[in-house]
Amino acid sequence: MIKSLIGFACAGALWLAVANGQVSTVTGSESTGKITDYTPDSALVLDTGSGEPVHYKFARKVTYVDKDGQTIQAPALTKNLRVKVHYVKQGGDMIVDKVTLAE
Repeated sequence: MIKSLIGFACAGALWLAVANGQVSTVTGSESTGKITDYTPDSALVLDTGSGEPVHYKFARKVTYVDKDGQTIQAPALTKNLRVKVHYVKQGGDMIVDKVTLAE
C-alpha cells in the first residue's frame, strides 16, 4: 500500500513538472532539412518542409558526422546543405549537439 502511494505521488510530481515545462528529455529528438541560415558555432535555421523555418542553437560542444557516421572536424556548413540535427529542448530553445551531413 505504501509503495503504491509513493509511486502515485512520484508520478503526479513528474506530470506536474512536465506540464510546467521543467523536465527536458535526455534522449532528445532529431529533425532533417535544408539549411536556410547558419551562424558558425552559434545558430542554424532549417527548412524541414513544415512550411515554417525551424531555429536551433548550438550546444557548447557539437559533434559533426558524415553520412556514413564518421566523425568529421569543423565541416563547411552552407545554405541549402541537407543535414539531420539531434537536439534537446531547453526552455523555449532547441539545442543541437550533433549534426549529420546528409549529402
